[in-house]
Amino acid sequence: QAQLVESGGGLVQPGGSLRLSCAASGISIESYAISWHRQAPGKQRELVTLITPGGRVVRGNPAKGRFTISRDSANNTVYLSMNILKPEDTAMYYCNADNGVGSYWGQGTRVTVSS
Repeated sequence: QAQLVESGGGLVQPGGSLRLSCAASGISIESYAISWHRQAPGKQRELVTLITPGGRVVRGNPAKGRFTISRDSANNTVYLSMNILKPEDTAMYYCNADNGVGSYWGQGTRVTVSS
């Protein structure tokens, strides 16, 4: 049974940093495209960034210049490092694993950027 568990969210001041984790079990992250998405209150879920099985990174608009995705195969975990956070980054952040056959979502971790 595949499972993704996000962690690392919390309250941070504008300009601060956070690193989110997406720990996978039941699948190998190297065999899936792992993506981070976010959903702010009242808005649609949007792609933040993803990493393909081959290691190619695709950045959505929210990630450009400030967010970085990385993969730790030994721990079967994908990270989202977020810098220079802004109030508009406040959202639930979800990770997804997709290999074209199966698609799995985590339960999300909340990020709040506020002074």
